Amino acid sequence: MHFLQEFTKSHSPKIIIFISSTILIIYLTVSFILVSKTNSKLPHYHLNLQDISPLEDISSATSLDHIVFGIASNKVSWNSRKEFVRLWWKPKQMRGCVFLDYNRTSSDQDDQDDLLPPLCMSADTSRFLYTYRGGLRSAIRVARVVSETVALNHTNVRWFVFADDDTVFFPENLVKVLSKYDHELWYYIGSNSESFTQNRFFSFNMAYGGAGFAISYPLAKVLAKTFDSCIERYPYLYGSDGRISACLAELGVTLTKEPGFHQVDMKGDVFGLLAAHPVAPLISLHHLDIVNPIFPYMPSSLKALEHLYEAAKHDPHRIIQQTVCYDVYFSWTVSVSWGYAVQVYARNVPLPYLLRAQRTFRPFKRGRHINNNFNLDMREYESDRCRRAVVFYMDQVSSEKDEIQSVYRNNILQSRSMKLIHANCSRIPASPLDLQEIRVYSNKFDPSVKQLLAPRRQCCDVLPSTNSEVMEISLRECKDEELVYMHL
Repeated sequence: MHFLQEFTKSHSPKIIIFISSTILIIYLTVSFILVSKTNSKLPHYHLNLQDISPLEDISSATSLDHIVFGIASNKVSWNSRKEFVRLWWKPKQMRGCVFLDYNRTSSDQDDQDDLLPPLCMSADTSRFLYTYRGGLRSAIRVARVVSETVALNHTNVRWFVFADDDTVFFPENLVKVLSKYDHELWYYIGSNSESFTQNRFFSFNMAYGGAGFAISYPLAKVLAKTFDSCIERYPYLYGSDGRISACLAELGVTLTKEPGFHQVDMKGDVFGLLAAHPVAPLISLHHLDIVNPIFPYMPSSLKALEHLYEAAKHDPHRIIQQTVCYDVYFSWTVSVSWGYAVQVYARNVPLPYLLRAQRTFRPFKRGRHINNNFNLDMREYESDRCRRAVVFYMDQVSSEKDEIQSVYRNNILQSRSMKLIHANCSRIPASPLDLQEIRVYSNKFDPSVKQLLAPRRQCCDVLPSTNSEVMEISLRECKDEELVYMHL
């Protein structure tokens, strides 16, 4: 201390500052050298650029350009089901491949169609063991569509979407739903079956392949690397989607459920399922070649779907979205499934009752009583014919800018059938059977991400009319404190 005091007295402050700075620099230099030597002894982890999605503007909105599709098919089914794919495939906007189980030759003139996805040949899977008794070992080939699609090495990918050749997508809604999620995180998005038996036997936490499912880019890259070694551990599983789910489970990833994916594990008339769709965009439908045409007067399921897609062209995000309103004047209840059907009840029906799917369909498998159970908020088909709704199916849709008019009619055969059904019912002064046409007016629906995260059903009004054969309805957003209920 005495030395420092003498030193301070005999030297100027500038010299003291200079010496202090020099000591500090020497200290920092020595510290840096010691740290560098220590780090050189630690293992180095190299960044694998192949594991990172190619450079892109991550702030941009997700579009069809960011999605790659992998579609599983085979030589027999592709010939009969490719028309279902043609309904939704957009050649100039979509990327992906249909994976077949045979090697095409130059003589296959009609195999490749510019309006359909490219055709790819699946790799040989004979080296993998398959032990499920009575199952199809093609499940292994179909499962590997995941890794083979990733191996196509497309650039600027955010999502991989997988499905069967009889799956139909509503592409705009697929994009809209995927835009809710951060594609840089590990996501496995889809839905399970409507059949309780199917879920109980296979899994309640598995995305069913017929409904389709999406895997984010970084997760798909990791899954593809580990997939072959993983499926070797599961020779006893039945299907492809079970193998994919099991391998994702090994990576610690669970299913994120979206209600717009539909496996449609049911038979017969699926009207009840479609007419009471959840407040969520319709993403996919499956098995429509084995159920009744969704428009009962259409000659085939394909023609019926074409008719639905005509409406979807005008307002894809609103397709089959349910809206309920009450006609105060006649005490009627109206349920609009936009672009599909309008139901009119000649009575007041509680709103919660209408939001449940009417059981118009049959179990996917017959036999055991448990097969009659479905994973749906469901109500039984009305046994009293006089209490059933009069159904008007979509006839045509037109639009001018964002203003849309959809028209629903009771076709001749159905009108005669309904009148016979209600022939012995007591008639009231005005009956929905007297209606010939229902016109629904709306604006194009384009929900924001916030609206998708916190969805709200829209409202509707029955408009005054001087024509007893025509009902006019206006769809709109509900007011802040507006309630939808029966006015008794």
